[in-house]
Order: sequence, then C-alpha cells, then structure tokens
Amino acid sequence: MQLKRYAPRLAGSTARSAALLALGLTAGLTACSAGTPADDLTVDSKAGPAAATAPPGRYRTLFEPCGAVPQATLKELLPGAAELSEAERDKAYRGVAAVTYDTDRRVGCTWKADTLELSHRLSLDIERVVSYDATVSDDDRAQEVYLRKQLAAGIPLPPTAPPATTDASATGATPTGTSSPSGQPATGATPSSTASSTASSTASSTASSADVPAADPTATTTATGLEPRVLEGLGDVAYVDDVLSTVGTSRQQRLVHVVFRTSNVLVTVSYQEQTTGSAEAPDSQELQERARNLARKLAERLEE
Repeated sequence: MQLKRYAPRLAGSTARSAALLALGLTAGLTACSAGTPADDLTVDSKAGPAAATAPPGRYRTLFEPCGAVPQATLKELLPGAAELSEAERDKAYRGVAAVTYDTDRRVGCTWKADTLELSHRLSLDIERVVSYDATVSDDDRAQEVYLRKQLAAGIPLPPTAPPATTDASATGATPTGTSSPSGQPATGATPSSTASSTASSTASSTASSADVPAADPTATTTATGLEPRVLEGLGDVAYVDDVLSTVGTSRQQRLVHVVFRTSNVLVTVSYQEQTTGSAEAPDSQELQERARNLARKLAERLEE
C-alpha cells in the first residue's frame, strides 16, 4: 500500500495570516536588495576637496661632472699641473668621480695638483633634491637644504621686516605727504625699500619652515667686499664662503665655497689652495674669482 506524506491543513484565518506574512517577508527582501535609502547614507562633514599636488622640479637628471669643466678652466684652477709630467697632468685634468649610488640624484668630481710649494684642490658636488611630500614642491625642499647650508656657513639671512599696514590710524603712523608731530614732513617708503622688505620677509619665512635659526639682526661685521656673503646674479640664490686656516706649522690654507641653487638642483664649488710658510697666504680675491667663474659656467650648463 502506498503511503501519503502528511500535510496539515490550516484553518481559514490561519492560512490568510500565513499568506500575508509571506508577502511581507518577500517585500522586505526586495527592498533590502534594492539598496540603502539615500536618507540613511552618512556623509563625512570633515571631508574636503583633495589637496593640490605641488609641482615637480625642473630637473630630472644630472650632467656628468668630471667632463663639465673645460680643460682651459682646469689649467687656471690647477696652475701646479703645468709642472707635472704629461701622464700626471692628464690624470689631474681627468679628475676622480665621487662614489654615488644614484647619478640622477647626486654626482661629484675632484681634481688636484700638488708641487713642493703649492697645492690646489677643486671639487664639485651636484645634488638634485626631490620632495617626497606631495604638498611641498621640489624647489621649496631644495630651498630648505640651501638655507641650512647658508646658515651653517655663518651667513645670516636678512632680518624679518615688520608687517605692512594700510591703516595709519591703527598704528599712529603719519600718512605720506603730511607733517609728523615734530613738524617735519614725513616721507613714504621707496619702491626699492619695499622690495627689500618683501624679500627679507620671504627669506625669513622660508628659513622658519626649514627649521633653521633666524639671524641676529643686531649682529654686525666689518664689510671688506670679500667676506662670506650672499651673491647676486648666480642661479636663483647663491653665496660664497671663504676660510683661511693654518695646516700644521708650515702651510697656510684658504678654502672657498660657492654654493648656488637653480630650481631643485644645488651646486657646490669648493676650491682650496695651500702654500708653504715661506710663501704668502693664498689670495682671497683670486680664489673667489676663479670659483665664481666656474660656478657661472656650471649655471649656464644647467640652462642648456
């Protein structure tokens, strides 16, 4: 005999309730699968527009340094090489490349020529600065590196200029073209002084962002025209440092550094001369002129 599966029958009201429950569950599942209502979406009120990416530096690679100095310039910078044998002279002019792990980021070269009474050293250090912060440009990062070098050399930045104001009544200042309380006519700032104040403020604010100490505006030095100083007309910014020292008991040494920045590349020219005790100390003006002439040639090379 064939058995039939038992299926209980629901009473009328119970059956209707079950049907309505099934329809409700189906509608709920359909609503969930359709997505979350817009009113239930949570928006982060702190979210803002994406930060702008700082522009990259001008330079992506560096030139080969040992071949960047013309032989005529090397003959001037290494006068002692003329007394060397031909093989030694050729070796001196070839230079020795600095050891580096990435020639697109840093390169260098050194030349030397020694005699019994005179010794010369010339070295180049060329660095391409890259900022790994998307909000800081390569140029700005290179400027920070440059400023650290300048202040380490003891060359102060211009003092910070006071903030300008256009409201004379707020500060008690006398408007241009009117009389001061003392009865003397007041004069306004000249365009050149305004530009100087702007440049000072810019340099000081950049130094602050580079975490370097500000210069003491009260410090004074006697200017000779050859003291360590900021240079004009060389790259974006530049300075020269000049140090005379004694080596042992019989040699005097002068070391001149010329450092300049062009966009995101920093170039350091180091030129050193040593003389015996019987000779005069190396001439500051001569060494500075030679180092600066080479720096100008390298700046022109970067512009090619």
